[in-house]
Amino acid sequence: MYKRFHIFILFCGLSCFIQHTCSAQNRVKMHGQLVQFSGIVVDRDSVQKVPYVAILDKRSSSGCMSDNSGYFSFIAIPGDTVIFQAIGFKTNYYVLPDTLSTDRYSWIHVMVKDTTTLKEFRFYSWPSKEAFRSAFLKLDIPNNDLDRARSNMALAALHARYGSDFREPGLNSMQTMQQEYDKLYYAGQLPANNLLNPIAWGKFIQAWKDGTLNVQ
Repeated sequence: MYKRFHIFILFCGLSCFIQHTCSAQNRVKMHGQLVQFSGIVVDRDSVQKVPYVAILDKRSSSGCMSDNSGYFSFIAIPGDTVIFQAIGFKTNYYVLPDTLSTDRYSWIHVMVKDTTTLKEFRFYSWPSKEAFRSAFLKLDIPNNDLDRARSNMALAALHARYGSDFREPGLNSMQTMQQEYDKLYYAGQLPANNLLNPIAWGKFIQAWKDGTLNVQ
């Protein structure tokens, strides 16, 4: 039983091989010699390699796609028209020479960018140029640099701009310096944990008794 099954599998394999060989031979007889068509796709402007280009043989609808370095390779027949397509580039064609005497052919294909220039568009935050001109002329601009600096650095204006998270420049500087100092002081070790610090607990209890504890 098993012997017959193995013979059947071997017969099917031989039949497929013979059929494939005959098909290849018939193709060569009908269309001529087969050629290993290889090459690299580059950009005309920058001469950079173009990856992931779809390359299609127009006659047989077979082909491949270039890899991330722009290289491609597939089987073709001399005289075939090959289509090159890629996003951002114009679709173009290349016809393999029909006078090839070898079974290998290399080609550097140049792609042209498909660039579309849009018309200029201007955006205004005012409904018209006249409204913008009127609002611009009514601006109360300080006369000198000192007045402008005072206006920009006014604490009231900064508080209104940044809300409750705003700190004065001096406090920000002191806090940043303290953080850098703590990093250097505790370098290579774990920072102190005030949860187990008796002095910190004493200050906490005393502030609680005095009513000065800040719980925010």
